[in-house]
Amino acid sequence: MPATRIRIEAIVDALQLACRAPSLHNSQPWRWVVVDHRLDLYVDPARVIRSADATGRQALLSCGAALDHFRVAMTAAGWNTSVRRFPDSADPHHLATIEFAAAGEVSYEQKRRADAILLRHSDRLPLAAPPDWERLTDTLTSAAGRGPAQLHVVAEDLRSPLAEVSRLAEAMRLYDARYHAELHWWTASFAEREGIPRSALITATESERVDIGRSFPVTASPERRGHLDEDRAGVLVLSTADDSRESVLRCGEALSAVLLDATMAGMSTCTVTHVTEVPEGRDVLASLIGGTAIPQALVRVGLAPAMDATPPPTPRRPVREVLEIRGGAAC
Repeated sequence: MPATRIRIEAIVDALQLACRAPSLHNSQPWRWVVVDHRLDLYVDPARVIRSADATGRQALLSCGAALDHFRVAMTAAGWNTSVRRFPDSADPHHLATIEFAAAGEVSYEQKRRADAILLRHSDRLPLAAPPDWERLTDTLTSAAGRGPAQLHVVAEDLRSPLAEVSRLAEAMRLYDARYHAELHWWTASFAEREGIPRSALITATESERVDIGRSFPVTASPERRGHLDEDRAGVLVLSTADDSRESVLRCGEALSAVLLDATMAGMSTCTVTHVTEVPEGRDVLASLIGGTAIPQALVRVGLAPAMDATPPPTPRRPVREVLEIRGGAAC
């Protein structure tokens, strides 16, 4: 696709939505550069959380989700996007180059998909079972696409073993002082543009009712969803055939697609990665789902009570901090 002139305002508007993508501890490990009427995406190594993400896989997943969010936003604004992944073999941080072409009429569904970016949030509270789970998983499997990512639905009889894997992954880090120090830093009350705000955390008793999830520092608040004695969310596993950087990046794109489709279906979601951050957790999880796929992330999908108040959006860094505009860029 030849590069098409595009106003910088259109890119900035789309990046406002793209940067709402989920990332490990809301670390936002992406950097964007506009030059010559194209947009380049880089992973920012300074924002990789070393204790939880020693290999940088979670940062790649996060950047892949941001890339898909950006394309969704551009589509809703009337632009087609063409992506070259890892365009510079000499720079492993350069993840993608995106070029643009004007599209035709924007459909209602394309606008709804962009709106879902603002509606989606990580819901760590207990969730009710998603209605018509089989039909929904068919939709989400289609959303994951036909790329390197594979979507596995965790059968109900594997729920208990999976909960044990979740606890095992937590136990392996029980005495990892660096891990816990970073976890507390990213959930500190002073974080205004990054990290996980206290409003997005759950109490100790709420945590006890969620069997598959990371143990964050607990918060104090009135008990919520007391009528749900246990979490009944469906659980999905996103996997890849290999651990190549491109496969992991594309898995992040598939993660975005699954989260947005679930949001459009009225579901709440929570991405869970503490199990896949340790080799032992990945190995046991792989044996549970069968096959030779390599697990990259779990996703809880369920129904939040209709009367629940909408939580405040988690903070994000301003676009001006993650975007560089170089000479000859779009205007």
